[in-house]
Amino acid sequence: MPKPFTSFVVLAEMRTGSNFLEANLNAFDGIECLGEAFNPAFIGYPTATDIHGISKQERDAKPRRLLRAIQSDSGTLQGFRYFHDHDPRVLDDILNDPKCAKIILTRNPLDSYVSWKIAQATGQWKLTNVKKRREAQAEFNADEFEAHVTELQQFQVTVMHRLQKSGQAAFYIAYEDLQDVEVFNGLAKWLGVDQSLDSLNKSLKRQNPEPVIDKVANPDDMRQGLARLDRFNLTRTPAFEPRRGPMIPSYVAGAKTPLLYMPIRSGPELAVRQWMAALDGVDGSELGTKFNRAELTGWKRDRPGHRSFTVVRHPVARAHAVFCAHLLRTGPGAMLMIRRALIRQHDVPLPAEWPDPNYGRDEHREAFSAFLRFVRANLAGQTAVRVDNHWASQSQCLMGMADYNLPDMIVREDEMDVYLPSLAMQVGHLSPPDPEPVPNKAPFALADIYDDQIEALAQEAYQRDYTMFGFRDWD
Repeated sequence: MPKPFTSFVVLAEMRTGSNFLEANLNAFDGIECLGEAFNPAFIGYPTATDIHGISKQERDAKPRRLLRAIQSDSGTLQGFRYFHDHDPRVLDDILNDPKCAKIILTRNPLDSYVSWKIAQATGQWKLTNVKKRREAQAEFNADEFEAHVTELQQFQVTVMHRLQKSGQAAFYIAYEDLQDVEVFNGLAKWLGVDQSLDSLNKSLKRQNPEPVIDKVANPDDMRQGLARLDRFNLTRTPAFEPRRGPMIPSYVAGAKTPLLYMPIRSGPELAVRQWMAALDGVDGSELGTKFNRAELTGWKRDRPGHRSFTVVRHPVARAHAVFCAHLLRTGPGAMLMIRRALIRQHDVPLPAEWPDPNYGRDEHREAFSAFLRFVRANLAGQTAVRVDNHWASQSQCLMGMADYNLPDMIVREDEMDVYLPSLAMQVGHLSPPDPEPVPNKAPFALADIYDDQIEALAQEAYQRDYTMFGFRDWD
């Protein structure tokens, strides 16, 4: 029967018990853990000179060569420990390989932080003889601990998301599980090794067994620092929207000027495109569009000093724009399937056909208000309708851009006349034109129907954008 894996990685951090985990993995005949194979400071172990005949210098030059050597079929399942600050060049290869087993070791971050501080103070990173134990107390630093937790959580989320997207499952071990021989036997079975241990290798001793409060020199500072952390994300604005990609084909490049516009749908796209065309005295068709990732990277490489930007629009104005352009109308550009779903399933009183002579300002306010209620439910994952880019939250759209590259500048629509000319001057224009507003083709202007109720509905739907960008009430 073929083995399920050809290699393994222990995804852990300093002071999480990874040395103990490795020692007991190596107690199985068919498993060999090779230490911190991609630690930038050494290869495998501080005193080692090579792994599989590959030196640290050779590994640093070609890290994938060492990865392939570990993954080669040697009759023994080989792996290594990998921490968040190890060589990032191999991380994609590790996470993308379903034949590389992922063992994720976790520990309470406060315990690991305090243990790390004590090890720094004593210089003792392993303990095999209790008589040689060095004692010290940690000095708790709230800012340092908060940065430590943030960094670890970011890495953990990255790993989790990558495994989710590729359909891989990991074997999770908590620090407290490390004393259970049956957990190690279960891990070996999961790895495809038919062997069990009767007992664990106890040569490594726990260095600091006291309660964490007794291990710090400034416990009152620690209490205050921990109180500042929002452990359960009580103030977090929930985001249930699907993650978005960068939408590179929608990006717009200057015909001559090295400016790149990264649009957010239902923003002032036409106004920005017309300004970019006027900047170079060309027709809008001469602007660069429909890039793929390789083409856009080439465009950037050929234009040192380029600048990129996006424009965010007030959530009420943006929602009104998409409502009028794509859902109210029934002609070109209309989202007809979604339009029917809004009418039948979400009680949005849209006219059956457009134009409709009976559709007045009161009807427009009522229909737009119902659309905002739908958006709130849609962004919360409570509808069967897809979250379209035209009304997805702008903060989520920016996160999608980050998958390729974040813009140099995020401009608010009402400040385009100040910041877009300034951006053009950064790339060589002495007197760039001002952007001209393009009126929204709507039967009624937003100002005709706007009131406190519409503002409240918009804030309920786009709470995250109001918080992240600091939007005030629309005016």
